[in-house]
Amino acid sequence: MNSVTASAFISLSPRITKGKWKPLISSPFNSNSNFDFKCRAGSQSQSQATVYQGVYGPWSVQDSDIQEVILYRSGLVTAAASFVVASSTALLPNDSVMSNFIERNLDLFYAIGSCGLGLSLYLIHIYVTEIKRTLQALWLLGALGSFATYSFLAQPAHMNLVQYVIDNPIAVWFVGPLFAALTGLVFKEGLCYGKLEAGILTFVIPSLLLGHLTGLMDDGVKITLLSTWMALFLVFAGRKFTQPIKDDIGDKSVFIFNDLPEEEKANFIQKLEQQQYTKNEP
Repeated sequence: MNSVTASAFISLSPRITKGKWKPLISSPFNSNSNFDFKCRAGSQSQSQATVYQGVYGPWSVQDSDIQEVILYRSGLVTAAASFVVASSTALLPNDSVMSNFIERNLDLFYAIGSCGLGLSLYLIHIYVTEIKRTLQALWLLGALGSFATYSFLAQPAHMNLVQYVIDNPIAVWFVGPLFAALTGLVFKEGLCYGKLEAGILTFVIPSLLLGHLTGLMDDGVKITLLSTWMALFLVFAGRKFTQPIKDDIGDKSVFIFNDLPEEEKANFIQKLEQQQYTKNEP
């Protein structure tokens, strides 16, 4: 995008036309435009909805956006809680009732946590679609690897998946992509919102997995990193609910624009460039 186009996008301001939010320019689309339709304010009245100025035009938070964000955050809480419960066996006394209960259900906690992470990765808002798809592909690869390891390696050895990976570090290759997807998610959160716990997790997660895989890390260091991971993951997931809903939505106008057919994108950009050129004429 050239500077003229970018400047034109930033100069947009909202107006109301039959319940629709539009840029304050002659619409480059006809009345049936997908962009027009997706920019509607939703079920909230125009007098109540807060309108934000995006790069590609004004937008507002709809009920469906709120539901998506709540589900996204709930997926993170589910993943964090499941991970912490499962990992707590490393800190609890071996003969305790709680430890025995968790150990018998480690695979269940692993599956629940993986599904929670998958839900969050499905709903996550990332401007670059290719990055989002890569994280989702890593999750899928890790989920399939986990299932294969459980079915063909752990079960024949009469072990649960988690214990098998602990006893056989080479299995990290099969389950690792799932945690790589988690690392990408916390990196995105740390980068976008400047969250310290997310930034630290970006290094803790791969360090622990690589240390276990290579055998270069003793058990004391592993326990320290695991405890740090547990604590920060809970803080990270819990603090998501202290953020405004719009933060997890991002600039909605970007996603709306990206969903447009290529022809409509080109027409929209051309119209804005023409408007800016006319505006700058003496």
